[in-house]
Amino acid sequence: MSAQGYIPKDLTFDELGRKQLIQGITAISKAVKSTLGPRGQTVLIESPDHVGGITVTKDGVTVAKSIFLDNPIENLAIQMMKDAATRTANSAGDGTTTAIVLTEAIVNEGQKLLKENHNITEVIKAINKHCNKIISILEKDSKKITPETLLDVATISANNDKEIGHIISDAYKKVGANGIVTVEKSQNHETYAEVTNGIKVDRGYSSPMFLNNHRKDECVLEDVLVLVCDITIDNILQIENVLKPIIQQNKKLLIIAPCADNVVNTLAANVVRNNLKVCTILPPQFGYKSHELMQDIAFAVGAKIFSEQTGDDLSLINMTDLGHVDKIIVSKDSSVLIKDADISEATLNRIEELKEQQQNMTIKSDKDFINERVASLAGAIGCIYVGANSDVEQKEKFDRVDDSVCAVRSALQEGIIPGGGLALYHCARFLKEQMQSYTPYQNEPNIQVAGEILAEAIQVPLKQIIINAGQDVNEIISKFQLMGGNIGYDVKNEVVDDMYVLGIIDPLKVTKNALVNAVSVATTILSTNAIITHKRA
Repeated sequence: MSAQGYIPKDLTFDELGRKQLIQGITAISKAVKSTLGPRGQTVLIESPDHVGGITVTKDGVTVAKSIFLDNPIENLAIQMMKDAATRTANSAGDGTTTAIVLTEAIVNEGQKLLKENHNITEVIKAINKHCNKIISILEKDSKKITPETLLDVATISANNDKEIGHIISDAYKKVGANGIVTVEKSQNHETYAEVTNGIKVDRGYSSPMFLNNHRKDECVLEDVLVLVCDITIDNILQIENVLKPIIQQNKKLLIIAPCADNVVNTLAANVVRNNLKVCTILPPQFGYKSHELMQDIAFAVGAKIFSEQTGDDLSLINMTDLGHVDKIIVSKDSSVLIKDADISEATLNRIEELKEQQQNMTIKSDKDFINERVASLAGAIGCIYVGANSDVEQKEKFDRVDDSVCAVRSALQEGIIPGGGLALYHCARFLKEQMQSYTPYQNEPNIQVAGEILAEAIQVPLKQIIINAGQDVNEIISKFQLMGGNIGYDVKNEVVDDMYVLGIIDPLKVTKNALVNAVSVATTILSTNAIITHKRA
């Protein structure tokens, strides 16, 4: 760094700069695209963040995130490719490998076909227009998911693991359209699903004295009133207005609130000595997330939330401010509130509002938080616990299960299309025919070359799947390309048939997002003419 605090820069221009960008693209793509398809290979990564320092995975975004190169320009290309993969993962949960393969293909075709007489700005506009056209075709040809195709999506996305496919599809069938399925690491070698028909709160009992099922270490109560509050209850007299009638009428109460030790101890002592049917748990999460989840819980159980943020006075609480659930199961680390009644119209509207809010989010953790909130309101939560015999195996399996869960969620949202790269391959044929038959395109070189670039590039995922299976691309394509429809090739079983019949299908949302993000990154690289990097010693 210079004396004035400035960092010296290196400038690289034209062909030299683009050449180094392409070298970076080739490096990351070569590592990632080997994982594509049912016969794709795993990648072994030296990982300082992982137990034992080793990660084995087929997940494209995990491979991409692990790659850093010495050359600063090549590394810039790597970061841009990661951006395409990450945005695809954040929006659709899967398709990261496809996004990287498409990005490289568009850049390579652009380098090959673009000449000095082409207006790069107009070419990029045309590529985006053709991209929108392809998406329209995919949307038109997509189908709604059925219980049978749900299993196919889950199995394909889990690298053709039928056992995992069944576990995931069964979990989704149980939670329903508004429910959510999450993935956690199992404490043993088994992989299994647990589905909770209720609101799950990641907080357990405040005192073991609340337990009434000692065999399972749980407090289980039925027909329970619920107090929802984020104001600390420092004195038992603050909730006297509801505690007195509950004791007199022998009712049951769950308190979701921060309680002082003396309050917890007083309630716990009365549970033991006087058979009081009460349990207390802390509010979930922290900060703004806690307040929003508490609002959702109050909404779902029909309670009024007493909050410091709105200046509520807890001493004014009465019985009408309490919510109601049919059953609670409170364990050491979590609580489940079960409400058997049908979801109200108001709750459905709130779910739709949250889903709309989610569309404007770009960070995966924020999207996942909205999913948790929707699941709480819908009253159905599934969790896949991933087990394995070793830490390395568990990490690889966890990535596959997480991809599969996200792929099924995307399929439920926007439907499915033929898999194995076939849907994009058919769009390429359509685009080529249009370029040849539509006269204005033939007279406009920028639109023409944009169509040619995209038409060639979107065939690459299908070709790469065949290459990864160790088979001849032209020979395989010749077996099905004249049959039309949804007829394609199953590289795993080496048969030609309808892809829906074979169970080889992809979520529309995954393919669509992979294409959009690939086009965005690739066109940025194609239009780059000057690259500025920090000067290395």
